[in-house]
Amino acid sequence: MHPVNRESEPSKYERLISRVQELPPAITAVAHPCDASSISGAMEAAELGIIRPILVGPSAKILAAAKAAGVALGETRIVDVPHSHAAAQAAVELVQNGEAELLMKGSLHTDELMAAVVSRASNLRTERRISHVFIMDVPTYHKPLIITDAAINIAPTLDDKADIIRNAVDLAHALGIAQPKVAILSAVETVTTKIPSTIEAGALCKMADRGQIQGALLDGPLAFDNAISREAAQTKGIVSEVAGDPDILVVPDLESGNMLAKQLTFLAGALAAGLVLGARVPIILTSRADSQKTRLASCAVAVLLVHAKRAAVAAVEASPA
Repeated sequence: MHPVNRESEPSKYERLISRVQELPPAITAVAHPCDASSISGAMEAAELGIIRPILVGPSAKILAAAKAAGVALGETRIVDVPHSHAAAQAAVELVQNGEAELLMKGSLHTDELMAAVVSRASNLRTERRISHVFIMDVPTYHKPLIITDAAINIAPTLDDKADIIRNAVDLAHALGIAQPKVAILSAVETVTTKIPSTIEAGALCKMADRGQIQGALLDGPLAFDNAISREAAQTKGIVSEVAGDPDILVVPDLESGNMLAKQLTFLAGALAAGLVLGARVPIILTSRADSQKTRLASCAVAVLLVHAKRAAVAAVEASPA
């Protein structure tokens, strides 16, 4: 297999980042940015005007990480706390207090940050199930591709999947997609009692028909080939507005979603920006293996969500009582 040449065309991420630079930055609480990759990602996003970071963690470690990364912190605010657990808690408190609009994971475990988010004391939970999305730039696909959930919900129920779809649809709307196309994946494209995910896919589509899931066009079950390829769908006689053109892929469970996203990354040269949705603020969830471009794209998508929320609140406030 030949390596993918990304220099031949503009990156979908680069276009996204340019778009967000036209908007005011969002104040972002960065939890425990105590290694070179996490602090350089946050500060580069700040330099590009995407976010205004508040660095939360042991100040000595933050300063050492900045020095190791060759990053100048300037007047960036630092909230000094003793360790990563305290950093997660303090970052959440900044959001609670209205001092930050976004959370960003630094060099601490995802479970540690999410424990602070879902704690009853945090007040960041909503009626929605929290879920994760990968916003992927796949060189061989014609538009950004959202894959969900590949990092939070291990074996989601039907109700969980409905919320997972709602969260992803809200994100797609923030990206400017008025009616995102949602492909609900399984191993086959027919409903069968032998594969429970096919039954759930059919139920989710009927929920959309009844208005329980709104703002998107759903189809499923679809196998990956006929979800992503119109030709494959036509070969199997599938008539679908979604097949061959999905904006969102909903996977049966975390294992399949995680493998799909990583296969696209390591075999197809895709980039994978990551966010957690369903809380009161978006959570930028990056990995130490992420490239700087991926970190910036994660920040950019989160900022678009913040601005979409601001616009929604302003519209409600402006409407007559």
